[in-house]
Amino acid sequence: MAPEFSIECLLCCENHLGEGPLWDVETQHLYWVDSTGRRVGKDAIWRMDPASGHVESWALDRDVGAMALRVKGGAVLALADGFYGFNFDSGEVDLIAHVDDDPSRARLNDGKCDREGRFFAGGMDDQEELGICGLWRLDPDLSLTKVEEGIICSNGPCWSPDDQTFYFADTFKNEIWAYNYDLSTGTPSNRRVFASTAEDAGFADGSTVDADGYLWNAQVISGDLIRYAPDGSVDRKISMPVRNITSVMFGGPDLMEIYVTSMARVSHPAAHDGFAVETKPQFAAGGLFRIRGLGIQGVPEPRFAG
Repeated sequence: MAPEFSIECLLCCENHLGEGPLWDVETQHLYWVDSTGRRVGKDAIWRMDPASGHVESWALDRDVGAMALRVKGGAVLALADGFYGFNFDSGEVDLIAHVDDDPSRARLNDGKCDREGRFFAGGMDDQEELGICGLWRLDPDLSLTKVEEGIICSNGPCWSPDDQTFYFADTFKNEIWAYNYDLSTGTPSNRRVFASTAEDAGFADGSTVDADGYLWNAQVISGDLIRYAPDGSVDRKISMPVRNITSVMFGGPDLMEIYVTSMARVSHPAAHDGFAVETKPQFAAGGLFRIRGLGIQGVPEPRFAG
C-alpha cells in the first residue's frame, strides 16, 4: 500500500510564472524564480526558510529563466539574453556571457548544475512555436558552449544519481529525452526519447531526479506530477490542486519533502492552443506547494563552481 501523503499550499505568493525551485542543503532555504513576474510588477527571485516561514524577494528588470547558487556566494542567473551573476546583498546583476538566440522572441528558460558545477540552461521561443533556441553550458571558467539546438521550449534538465544520464525536455515537442552523459567533459550524447507526453493532458515542464533514479516531472496544464521509472514507464501520478504547475524539487532536512511551483498567469503569448482560455487564475494558482509523507528521498543540488 502506498504511504499516506499530504499536499499543502505553503505560500500563496501568486507568482506570475513561478519556476525553478532550488533547495540549498547548506542553509536549508528554498529558492525559486518568478520568470515573468516583472511584466506585472512582481519580484523575480524568491527565498524562503520553511522552518520559520520567513520569505524574501528581489526585483529584476528582465525575465529570468533559472538560477543556481554559486560556491563563492551569490548566484548565477539565466536571464532573457544570457548568464549573469547576482549579489543577494546589493541586488546587483553583472553580465557573464550573452547567448546568440534570437533576442526578438527567444529567452533563456529552465536550468540546473551538474555535479561538477557546470550550469546548463536552455532557451525558449516566447510564442512557443519555433525551434530557434539552444541549450547552453556555462563552465566554471565562465566559458559558454552550445550543446543542443533546434529547441522550442527548454525544460527539465537533470541528471541520474550516477551521472551517467542527462534528461531534458522540449516541452512543445511533447518529449522528454535521455542522453548519455560524460561528467568529465560535461558532454551529452546519444539522444533518445525517454518519455512522450503526446497522449497526455499536459506538457512536460520542470523535472528533478530522486535518490532511486526516478525522474519527477511537473506537467503544466494538466496539473499532474509524474514519477517516471528509469525505463521511462510511469510509476505514479499525483494530481496537484492547481493545473498550471511548473517545476519540482526535493527539500527539507532529509530531502524527503517535495516542493512544487506554479503560475498564476492566464494570458499566454503561445501560438498553439494548448492553454485553456481563462479570465482569472485558479484558487492558489501561482502558489508554492509542499508534499510530505511519500517516503521518497531526493539528491542534493550542486552549486555553480565558477
